[in-house]
Amino acid sequence: MTISTFNKETNQDKILKEKPRRQGQRLMNTGVESENTNKPNTSADQLICNSSNRGRVAIFIDGSNLFHTALQLGIEIDYAKLLCHLTQDARLLRAFFYSGMERGNDKQQGFLFWMRRNGYRVVTKELISLPDGSKKSNLDVEIAVDMITLSPYYDTAVLVGGHGDLAYAVNALSYKGVRVEVVSLRGMSSDSLIDVADCLIDLDSIKQYIQKDPHSGYNYRSLSNSSF
Repeated sequence: MTISTFNKETNQDKILKEKPRRQGQRLMNTGVESENTNKPNTSADQLICNSSNRGRVAIFIDGSNLFHTALQLGIEIDYAKLLCHLTQDARLLRAFFYSGMERGNDKQQGFLFWMRRNGYRVVTKELISLPDGSKKSNLDVEIAVDMITLSPYYDTAVLVGGHGDLAYAVNALSYKGVRVEVVSLRGMSSDSLIDVADCLIDLDSIKQYIQKDPHSGYNYRSLSNSSF
């Protein structure tokens, strides 16, 4: 048996072993046809985990984690582009954005308003002042609860964030037959989270597809010191 033959047989086995559709769940149009020869020639980094059978997708974005990752990469995220990229070859169920909120911060309120009007469900929690003067708001519990609660209604969870505190919830999803893709900077991702996820997409490898065009005509950036 040649290597190429083995790979073909393995892919066929994966198709046969895919989980059955849940009762009452509608068939989803993934936008992918096996015989379509006009599909653009994209690199593996550009595709989400190089998968073409993602079914219905739910997206869970840790806003604080993504903001600090963007600072690390030296880019500003275009959230419209991000949503399009994360829903490739899939049908979107919901896209959640979790953010700490600072009272009286008009710029942040403007950003969150834009997010709500452009495809995101925004979940907020008031920031807590720490003894060192910094402010923080941890929404890992909210993310975990939403991921588990909605699991009967989606096939693939896209978790944008690398906190190890979410590893237990991700592992629980795997036992429910849900595929979990973690999108994060490799150096800022917990090994415990990566170990239980189906795959990791390094944000550094897709930053050119999700960064904001400096010449775009809209601006939704919050305070430069990040209140979320």
